[in-house]
Amino acid sequence: MILVCGEALVDLFVAAPEGGEMPARIVAGGSPFNLAIGLARLGVPAAFLGGVSRDRFGAFLAQRLAEEGVDGRFLVRSDRPTTISVVTTAADGQPRYSFHGEGAADRWLTPADLPAALPAEVEALAFGSYTMAVEPVGSALAALAAREAGRRVISVDPNLRPMAVGDMTRWAEAAERFYRVATIVKASEEDVRIAWGGGLSPGEAAAYWLERGAGLVVITEGARGATGFCRAGQVSVVGHAVAVADTVAAGDSFHAALLARLAGSGRLNPAAIAALDRPALAELLAYAAAAAAVMVTRRGADLPWDDDVRAALRPGA
Repeated sequence: MILVCGEALVDLFVAAPEGGEMPARIVAGGSPFNLAIGLARLGVPAAFLGGVSRDRFGAFLAQRLAEEGVDGRFLVRSDRPTTISVVTTAADGQPRYSFHGEGAADRWLTPADLPAALPAEVEALAFGSYTMAVEPVGSALAALAAREAGRRVISVDPNLRPMAVGDMTRWAEAAERFYRVATIVKASEEDVRIAWGGGLSPGEAAAYWLERGAGLVVITEGARGATGFCRAGQVSVVGHAVAVADTVAAGDSFHAALLARLAGSGRLNPAAIAALDRPALAELLAYAAAAAAVMVTRRGADLPWDDDVRAALRPGA
């Protein structure tokens, strides 16, 4: 089982104005929330740990997790409101976000809310996005990551959202708590650019994370594909040529597929990840890139199933 930790929220997708109205639709969202569902759809037992409101949106989120087969025993329910993320999509399919979540349930997970011990079936924990850096949830999750590091895989996807975090100096300090215990760091080129203000290349960022102790670093490069870095070297895979509907949850789909293939190949443990060779890394990246390619052909966070990914990997697909 993989325990995904972080935010669950609702995305309010806003279309271009039509006359005097602005059409919108509400969907369940949040990068960690999407990741948990993506894992379940790929056949990996997944659980979600995060603060979820008792309001109507929170009930909607909890129901979605249950319907997708995600274990909800670690949900922390409260009477605080649900974060709302307003999403608009640019002409190139890239989403633009604004967050409305001050004092919301996903930010108010505290150390007292953490499970005293995790069941033996939990092989890995995944962390990501703004709940790494806002308080008190950031400190609570950092404490959990530090407690479980070494015994279980710790996977980190910064998935930077400056509008949700605010002060990027605070983000950098908060993220370090996770990087220094990470087994895996999965990031995008955009994450690297924002985190270091353009001061580091993706390769230099990967070297930094490996020096901090990660056994595997993967940098996604949008339509160009992705590059993975491990002790044995680096491997790049090219992206799939597909018609892009939008890129919402593409990174979450990639992350889910990466973890799913590690689990499926018996490598979801710190020692096996440290011992990855280049052929094994290439296979992991090919599966994850195919999952992301399927994702971007769909509108919204409709993450792929294993059959979808395998179909995309067939010759001529």
